[in-house]
Amino acid sequence: MIDLRLLREDPDRVRASQRARGEDVALVDSLLSADERRRSSGVRFDELRSEQKSLGKLVPKATPDERAELLKRAEQLKAEVKDAEAAQNEADEETKRLLLQLGNLVHPDVPVGGEEDFVVLETHGTIRDFGAEGFEPKDHLELGEALGAIDVERGAKVSGSRFYYLTGVGALLELALVNAAIAQATEAGFTPMLTPALVRPRAMEGTGFLGQAAENVYHLEKDDYYLVGTSEVPLAAYHMDEILDADKLPLRYAGFSPCFRREAGTYGKDTRGIFRVHQFDKVEMFSYVAPEDAENEHKRLLEWEKQWLTGLELPFQVIDVASGDLGASASRKFDCEAWIPTQGKYRELTSASNCDGFQARRLAVRMRDGKKVQPLATLNGTLCAVPRTIVAILENHQLADGSVRVPEVLRPYLGGRELLEPVAK
Repeated sequence: MIDLRLLREDPDRVRASQRARGEDVALVDSLLSADERRRSSGVRFDELRSEQKSLGKLVPKATPDERAELLKRAEQLKAEVKDAEAAQNEADEETKRLLLQLGNLVHPDVPVGGEEDFVVLETHGTIRDFGAEGFEPKDHLELGEALGAIDVERGAKVSGSRFYYLTGVGALLELALVNAAIAQATEAGFTPMLTPALVRPRAMEGTGFLGQAAENVYHLEKDDYYLVGTSEVPLAAYHMDEILDADKLPLRYAGFSPCFRREAGTYGKDTRGIFRVHQFDKVEMFSYVAPEDAENEHKRLLEWEKQWLTGLELPFQVIDVASGDLGASASRKFDCEAWIPTQGKYRELTSASNCDGFQARRLAVRMRDGKKVQPLATLNGTLCAVPRTIVAILENHQLADGSVRVPEVLRPYLGGRELLEPVAK
């Protein structure tokens, strides 16, 4: 959540952020009104409680006539204090409810607009000219089935649409990707983590996934648990309700977990193959840093993602995501999009988000610097979302005979294998 002091001091900035996100601007005024009621009701409650305490001291010293009047006033005060406390609690709850609906403040450098209004910052690698090589590229599903690597037919039989099996070299390729990603993250100073896939509501809400993203979250109503869509959630909540020493920062974690997403609103979109699925595995980077270091850490996360994609020998571009396409927690987000030959366009593979103090306030994660205690900043970056990375590898590294060249960075994790070759049927 944002700092309420900032809301009071510069409400126009918050209104501009809401407008840039395409969100409800009137929410700002509703929140200001609720906050004013919260503060005024708090003052009223404190005044009445003070009078009540003073009255309690006067009663023993009063004359019989005075005592009767004082006791009468004490009864009135008791009811007034009760009403004032109820009004304060109601205003507190309303302020909290509205504050949780408000997205993070959009960074001033973020391009304003919707999904298609991103700005391309960099382009890396060379897009292959398959025509010049003398063959038409196959898509990842055709390649994966020929390699004995992907089985969506049985995935649908067992679990429904957008589910799949990785088999044979497909399973080995996932394990190679995960091990290589964890190895890179560990070398960069991240602590490897295997995280819970089920979390309590506070963890999901605190990370910012029960607002605009709620429709894509799986909820187990009987147990009141949520299935995570990313290990960002348990990593953000790892230090919930803790105060961290400033000299221990940054703290960096690389989480590996299964991820579950409803993919609501994507009916008919990316239905072929494994590009957009309900369950997948992912390696996620997560950082806790001092607020003043957040922007530099954001750039570092992006550099680690670029290192990863360059090592996989994939052509990709880096985009500055537009304001209307930001998640509620992010003030700014960079995506790395890999070229997918059969689609003829770049598609998102990794993302890096700066959430500054937004998640930390919601989860009560603070830092102590001397005598000062304040919220810190959190950032997250996808290093390897496995299925999409497999899609990009198969399509970009395919050969005319249907085999697929293994990028050198993955070969040590595949027993030195240089090629994935079609299996005999």
